[in-house]
Formats: sequence, C-alpha cells, structure tokens
Amino acid sequence: MIKVIIIGSGNVAQHLIAAFQNSQNLGTEIELVQVFSRQIGSVSHLLDLDHITNDFDTLTEADLYIIAVSDDAIAAISSKLPFKNRLVVHTSGSVPLNALDDNNRKGVFYPLQTFTKNKAVDFKIIPICLESENATDFQLLEKVAKAISDKIFAINSEQRKALHVAAVFVNNFVNHLYQIGNEICQEHQVPFEILKPLISETTQKIMVLSPSAAQTGPAKRNDIKTIQAHEAFLSNEDHLKIYKTLTQSIQHNGKKL
Repeated sequence: MIKVIIIGSGNVAQHLIAAFQNSQNLGTEIELVQVFSRQIGSVSHLLDLDHITNDFDTLTEADLYIIAVSDDAIAAISSKLPFKNRLVVHTSGSVPLNALDDNNRKGVFYPLQTFTKNKAVDFKIIPICLESENATDFQLLEKVAKAISDKIFAINSEQRKALHVAAVFVNNFVNHLYQIGNEICQEHQVPFEILKPLISETTQKIMVLSPSAAQTGPAKRNDIKTIQAHEAFLSNEDHLKIYKTLTQSIQHNGKKL
C-alpha cells in the first residue's frame, strides 16, 4: 500500500480526503493514513478521530505528504515537518516547487478545479498536474494521482503558473461577469434564470470549438451602433469600464485573426 498523509483542512484538503477515501473503498493501493488539521473539528466529520492530529510531532510515517493549505502558508508548514528525505508536495497552482523546504524531497500535486466546501465534485475528470525532482518520485505521484483521477499531466512550475493565470481568466473572471449580469438583471427586475440556457450553451460550445471560433456578439461583428447603445444604457461606471475593456479586447483579437 502507498501511505498518504494530508496536511490541511480547507476546501482542497477536504475534497482530497473524500477522493482518497473513495479510492480506498474501490480497493486501490492508496491508503489515507492520517490528516493534520490545526482544528481537529474541521475534518472530524470526514474520518475517525484517531486518524487526525494537530501536532506535527505525531505525524506518522508515510510515502507521501500532501500540503493542502493556503499559498502563503506552504513554505512555513513544510519547514515545520519533523523529518527528512520524505516526499512532500503542495497543491498550489501558483507556488513553485522550490518553495518547499529543502529537508525533504519536493513535488507538486495540483488538482486544477474550483473547490467549494460541501459541493461534491467528480475527481475522476479533474486534471491533476504533477511535478517532482526525479523520475522515481514522479512515478509514485502518478500512481497516487491515477487512484483518484483519469487525467494526469506532467507540468513544470512555469507551465503551472501559466495554467493558474489562464484558470483565473476562464473561471474567476467569468464568474465575476455572471455576477455583473445578475446585478443588471436585478436592477431591471429581469429573472437571471432567463440567461442560464445561454450560459450553458456557451460552456458546451467551448468544448467542441476553439475560443476564437466560438466568439459571437456585437464586438465580434463590430456592430458600433449596438455597442454605443449598450454603453449609453450602463449607468454603473465600473460595469461600463469592464464593458469597454472587453469590447476593445474582442475587437483587437478579431483584427489579429
């Protein structure tokens, strides 16, 4: 069995705990032997208390230690681990591998997905981006990753940084635009529900077309009259700035094609 310990109790940690427990139930060779959480109650609903610790000195021996904490805590946590020459990885998209302490072998186990507590996800379709310092450690990470996901990628720190930035554009920024659309609907007593089939179609279309081929709308077709009417309609200055910026970006992109 490959023994795994998760250090952390936030969104990513809790989803990983659930994923590894599910893989154990399916009879894989991965065993989640312990979870470190400063607040034991944060994960006590997920596993037995005898598998949880809040003391670094009581961490048991394992083949892999996964640090699933906030980005700014990774380096400090890795420096507190009371052992040497074991495989320690983090789950961040933006923190380089070398941020981990030199006392242990380093790696990255980055599941690229948006995680929310109490919102279940299908880990089998989540891409897991792996990085390590040597081939042997990579093979171990690959075995662990394949126990919970069908999508495994070898991605170095620079590539992972690019992926993380791209993910902010396609996930966080897009959701913010949903929020703006919702605010506009609320202001004018229009149900946001009406837009959901459009949102669904836009998402499905990007699965089969390139983003440039899927682009539509007044900016794409350079419909100046409609653009000006929209700009005159928007009373919120922040919304207007975003509208103008995105319109100009789409128009500029169209000129390059």
